[in-house]
Amino acid sequence: MSQSTTVQVISALVVRSPFDAGILPAWEEQGNGVEVKWNPTTVIMDNIRSGYRTDVAIVTVAAMDELIEAGIVDGSTRIELVESRIGLAVKAGEPHPNIADTDALVETLRNARSVAYSLGGASGIYFKTLIEKLGIAEEVNSKASTIPEGFTAEKLTTGEASLAVQQISELLVVPGIEVIGPLPEAVQKATSFSAAVFKDAKNPQLSQAFLSHLQSSASASAYQAQGLDPRF
Repeated sequence: MSQSTTVQVISALVVRSPFDAGILPAWEEQGNGVEVKWNPTTVIMDNIRSGYRTDVAIVTVAAMDELIEAGIVDGSTRIELVESRIGLAVKAGEPHPNIADTDALVETLRNARSVAYSLGGASGIYFKTLIEKLGIAEEVNSKASTIPEGFTAEKLTTGEASLAVQQISELLVVPGIEVIGPLPEAVQKATSFSAAVFKDAKNPQLSQAFLSHLQSSASASAYQAQGLDPRF
């Protein structure tokens, strides 16, 4: 695939499962190429602040606001993509603990052999503050399996953790796990994500076409199938 028909993307992990499941294959079936660099938004922003540039960025709404204000991406190309919720998962075949309300969640976290969460992703950053607010941070962290970035559910398949916390769509990337459900609404945090084209993109027209593809009806169905709510 030539450079002229390939769009370069840096993206938050949240859309990895719908992208792999159908959105990127559908783009490639049109004769286009795509290369995606996957990182948490915090890592993406650090890279961009250090001078990294590409064609398209997919990050949280707050991060996109910052990129537009800094003149790094073209604000006129911005699209709203998805809203994501945090969930919990166990290894496939394991019992599903009760997380129906906040009290049940606290009990489940206390009883877990080890809880996996990411120190670099939006979900993990929020979860760290949540367990502090709930007064169980010391208890949970003493037996937690934390990762700097990546997919927490991988810790379930290796047996290092009995419970994984992350954006639901990110949990679903890992085979051999089962999502129990979302955090209780009282302690849930929904995060929205946007996409835009860099001002110095090498393929601005192709990048714009890629953004249009991300908002197609087929793409909307792919997001929904992976636990994400389209914002368009």
